[in-house]
Amino acid sequence: MYMKLKELLKSVTICEIIGDEHVEVKGIQADSRKITAGFLFVAVNGSATNGHDYITKAIALGASVVVCEQLPEIIDDACVFVKVSDSAEALGCIASQWSGCPSEKLILVGVTGTNGKTTIATLLYDMFRKMGHKVGLLSTVCNYIDEQPIPATHTTPDPIELNDLLSKMVQGGCEYAFMEVSSHAIDQKRIAGLSFDGGIFTNLTRDHLDYHKTVEAYLKAKKAFFDQLPSTAFALTNADDKVGQVMLQNSAARKYTYSLRTLADFKAKILESHLDGTELVINGRELMVHFVGKFNVYNLLAVYGAAISLGKDPETCLIILSDLHSVSGRFETIASPLGYTAIVDYAHTPDAITNVLNGIKEVICSTGKIITVVGAGGNRDKGKRPLMAKEAAKLSDQVILTADNPRFEDPALIIEDMVAGLTKDDLQRTLCITDRSQAIKTATMLAVPGDVILVAGKGHEDYQDIQGVKIHFDDREKLRELFVLQQK
Repeated sequence: MYMKLKELLKSVTICEIIGDEHVEVKGIQADSRKITAGFLFVAVNGSATNGHDYITKAIALGASVVVCEQLPEIIDDACVFVKVSDSAEALGCIASQWSGCPSEKLILVGVTGTNGKTTIATLLYDMFRKMGHKVGLLSTVCNYIDEQPIPATHTTPDPIELNDLLSKMVQGGCEYAFMEVSSHAIDQKRIAGLSFDGGIFTNLTRDHLDYHKTVEAYLKAKKAFFDQLPSTAFALTNADDKVGQVMLQNSAARKYTYSLRTLADFKAKILESHLDGTELVINGRELMVHFVGKFNVYNLLAVYGAAISLGKDPETCLIILSDLHSVSGRFETIASPLGYTAIVDYAHTPDAITNVLNGIKEVICSTGKIITVVGAGGNRDKGKRPLMAKEAAKLSDQVILTADNPRFEDPALIIEDMVAGLTKDDLQRTLCITDRSQAIKTATMLAVPGDVILVAGKGHEDYQDIQGVKIHFDDREKLRELFVLQQK
């Protein structure tokens, strides 16, 4: 495949071009190691490396075009140079053109916020497939081109991979695509060049401060997504979140809200909660759903509101909502043969821990205990570690602090950071067991009929990241293995 440079630069803001803009390009890359003859190299100034340091290497490997923010001191006559003000944004626009502008051929909806992104995007994918549409999904758990699964490596892929996946969705006949949009992706311009038909905001709580440094910067990244939505798109926000309305302040999109507490376009009320579902009212209509917890009702409201905003029949949406089931590793319930229940959830922020535990408290028998197994990821925001432990202790009868994905940190030191958030009384009810397998086993030994064990932090993940190596470990698998042994 070849494309003329001029075509690739259609939507790029150019400062200067040195060379022939009609040169044919064989491929595009932002990784100099993947450059071959005839490729276009985009020098992106990233958070870890600066692509401008690899321009010479890219040219040596055969790059015929270099897109950059700073021109090199020596201009190679064999190469065309395109100077831009923002190479990350240029990469997104070029990647879109290279793939045939696939987002313009799909009805694309992005979901952003701290918690709930995976659940909302996946349930929209499930709902629209149940309506008979071919649908694409880009999520933390897995990407889908209708029925075809494609493993996910990032919440939001890089622009080249992202546009390639969207292009394959178009080729596969997909009409809709739903995707998680992370704050990193917004800040790093990974979604530049995409044409969105809608955006959903879930909530904003402490997360990723290792990257954004401040909550204000984190908020600004999320808000930028809505600021960029066109007037033809919709913007749906959680009116009960303290910054929900802030997201819509500068958006040109059609604005909608959802709420459990205040007036909104899409309003819900919980009637009764059970461990296997919730009875609720949405916009005056009663229904039963296979989800537990107030936080999940917010997720369902977002799904319902987005579907209506895309022109779907309200009655059909409610019927399908009552038939949807929870996403893998999100409040996933596993019954023990000994009469207690285990719940596996991806909750890895203080707010998410609170939401899940409150969801359990809404339905658990008053005589039952809550035993929470939780850790915190290494090489990530250290400030949330004591807060996670504090929330877990506040809402549990017993807490077991353990390893999550320690990455390149000592898991025992991570646990020490978590312990710092506990009071003397909390410590009386807390065990520290570094080995996650042993921590889960201990929780099952402490549980009696009527209790609930929450294993939090990893959800759908089937590995532990230890010293750069991903070692197989699945919380759900471990629990089922222990339950089989209990029956013997």
